[in-house]
Amino acid sequence: MSTERILHVLDQQIETLAREIEPIGHVSASQARFDVALFSTKGTRLRDYLAEIKTNLQQLNQEVLEKRSAQVAFIAERLVAQITAMQRELATQSLRKTHQAPERKSHDNYTKLAETQQFERRLIAMIEDRETTLGQLATFSDQQRVQKELAALEGRLMRCRQALAKIERQIERQEKGF
Repeated sequence: MSTERILHVLDQQIETLAREIEPIGHVSASQARFDVALFSTKGTRLRDYLAEIKTNLQQLNQEVLEKRSAQVAFIAERLVAQITAMQRELATQSLRKTHQAPERKSHDNYTKLAETQQFERRLIAMIEDRETTLGQLATFSDQQRVQKELAALEGRLMRCRQALAKIERQIERQEKGF
């Protein structure tokens, strides 16, 4: 297949993507949709990623004109990966919509609070267990290992308590109508 033909096929695929993205391209996601190794775009809307794909196609065309084969191969490979990722993302949009609504209802602030409190209780039990174990160990290396485990668990407990405080503030705001 000639280079011109490949560029034409890529252009056609991008145009098809653009048409498919049109109705939902403006919707923001709660987090980045793709790995940073695949897209450098920091946005969360599909049209942001489409814009990067179009820019890469322009760059590919320029590299072809300048006959830089190494850059052409790299950009073409990246472009194909980006197009494939976008096609997969579009194919899963209907699944995302059906799965998102039930999750939100079942994970309200009170559910999060109960889950986080349970997690806090388990962490406290694990810390108490390690502290008991620490007193019974004979070798220094075993004591150091358990102390490291304790430090990690205490860090997790601190983050857990911060999360609890945040959830409690959210509940308080919710109850006050904010």
